Amino acid sequence: MSYQAIIFDCDGVLVDSDPISLEILRKMLSDLGWTLSYNECKTLFMGKSAEAEIDLIQKKLGQPLDREWIQAYIVRRNRALGQHLVAVPGIYDCLTAVHKIWPHHIACASAADKTKIILQLDKVGLTHFFNGQLFSGTDTERNKPYPDVYLAAAQALNVDIKDCAIIEDSITGVTAGFSSGATVYAYCPEGEDPEPLLQAGAQHIFHHMQHLPLLLQDKTSNKS
Repeated sequence: MSYQAIIFDCDGVLVDSDPISLEILRKMLSDLGWTLSYNECKTLFMGKSAEAEIDLIQKKLGQPLDREWIQAYIVRRNRALGQHLVAVPGIYDCLTAVHKIWPHHIACASAADKTKIILQLDKVGLTHFFNGQLFSGTDTERNKPYPDVYLAAAQALNVDIKDCAIIEDSITGVTAGFSSGATVYAYCPEGEDPEPLLQAGAQHIFHHMQHLPLLLQDKTSNKS
């Protein structure tokens, strides 16, 4: 049995946005008195929506944050993404190959809001690969690490989630993908430790985007 659909996360998988977004968040939290190193900020917030983590931020600060602060973060983040965002190396060729095999069953499912997803994919020229199949965890009852956004994507594509391959890069995302029942491929650039991703449930680890299409086909063949 072959995979019926391929579902990609966005941040860190399609676009190299995490360093930009996390640095903006880190600076704004520092202004409020919560000093984090970049790696500490990455551990806490990578793969998550900062808006969804507002309770954690408020608890740590010991004070409420109003909607104006959240909007200021979104504006600063989106401005920086619009100026500096680049695609993940090798992703254009990867998507070209995947799209040839699954032209109507390829989707993007992210913890980010839909506006951010579209902004990023438009910025780096990847939007057309997904035929409008873009899904946000902010539109589901529960965001990642829960599986809701992946289940919603599979339902929209009219496929069983167990017949899907999910491409992720964070512990939060891998946890969501694994708990959905799909097969999870975790992108782990060389030099980074894959063990946390494996412990979160990733069944396959790969280090270069250009290798992914063949891995998907090889595993598809093995399922036949």
